[in-house]
Amino acid sequence: MLQSLQQLGRELGRELVRGWESLTDGWRELLSRSASALTHFARKSPSRDGGELIPVDAPRWSLLAGDVVDNGHELVVRVELPGVDKADCEVVIDGNTLFVRGEKRFDSTYVGGTYHVRQCAFGAFERAVALPFNVHADKADADFRNGVLVVRLPKAPDAAPRRIQVH
Repeated sequence: MLQSLQQLGRELGRELVRGWESLTDGWRELLSRSASALTHFARKSPSRDGGELIPVDAPRWSLLAGDVVDNGHELVVRVELPGVDKADCEVVIDGNTLFVRGEKRFDSTYVGGTYHVRQCAFGAFERAVALPFNVHADKADADFRNGVLVVRLPKAPDAAPRRIQVH
């Protein structure tokens, strides 16, 4: 009986360690993937119809997921902007950083209800995306459809990797 309990205790301990490792791996991945996507939303303007201001208890931070892809001749930056209108979106390239600025306006159609979960952030935001190469900013192109911004940035000639002789 004692040996059975000891065996059960060891198995339970292994399972707890395995579960803890899985949980910490998940948190590490979440933090590493979301570090640059976490975006602050500043509360500065009323809703589009001039009605309610953004609720005080609405989140001020949200994830704006994005990808940066090098397809050989250009960088393609894709940023998900759910709930943002095309007219409220601005793209600026400054050096090797692409800035996506905009505003997600509060939808006042839900005013008066009781929220059980509130995860949507509203307000003005700015997301900075580091570019791994120099680009031709004057030849960049941006497209916004279905809440997804896609920016195509042709690489500048000096963006190609170059081997440097060591003397």
